Amino acid sequence: MRPTIALFDIDGTLVSCGGAGRRSMERAFVEVGARTEHAGFDFGGMTDRAIARQGLRNAGLDDHDAAIDALIERYLGHLALEVPRSEGYRVLPGVVDMLERLRVLDAIAIGLGTGNVEAGARVKLTRGALHDRFDFGGFGSDAEDRAQLLAIGADRGAARLGRARSECRVVVIGDTPRDVSAAIAIGAECLAVGTGTHGAESLARVGAHVAVDDLRDVRAWEMVIGG
Repeated sequence: MRPTIALFDIDGTLVSCGGAGRRSMERAFVEVGARTEHAGFDFGGMTDRAIARQGLRNAGLDDHDAAIDALIERYLGHLALEVPRSEGYRVLPGVVDMLERLRVLDAIAIGLGTGNVEAGARVKLTRGALHDRFDFGGFGSDAEDRAQLLAIGADRGAARLGRARSECRVVVIGDTPRDVSAAIAIGAECLAVGTGTHGAESLARVGAHVAVDDLRDVRAWEMVIGG
């Protein structure tokens, strides 16, 4: 097996938080003087900082780094309350089995490639007992651009394997067209799952190398391990 770095998205790929993330962000916007409708755009595949920037701009508010930092802190405070009580929270089909099977392989580094800031990722995964399964990643707190944070995650994964990144396959697992395009932008392969708001067929049309309904599909396993 060629050394492989697997970077998993969180929302719609590993877990569904039942809207907890959006509710938390909308409340943060209201607290800084925006209205709920200013957050009325599709968050899917966006980084937390990009969501914050767009919402602030929609409200005609300053979107400098300090304003974004302050908004994210408010968001994290709400998220810590919303995720544990969200009735719609669930770990998505095939996730636990996939991670269990991957963790015993020597030639793979299993990380995150997510638009969530690192603290938010921890909150979302802890409820599903998934956080400890990932010891590195590229996060929305590393870069506002999704391709950039994936590249950072890939570099960290290569370091875990003790290899140059050029010696490794990088596989991005995600559920949105933005995941697909960011994977392609860094020269990675993309396994797309239809467990979010986009079906497998639509993700295949935008360039996913393999697209499945969920991670129970044997093609998902075969793709990650290079079969």
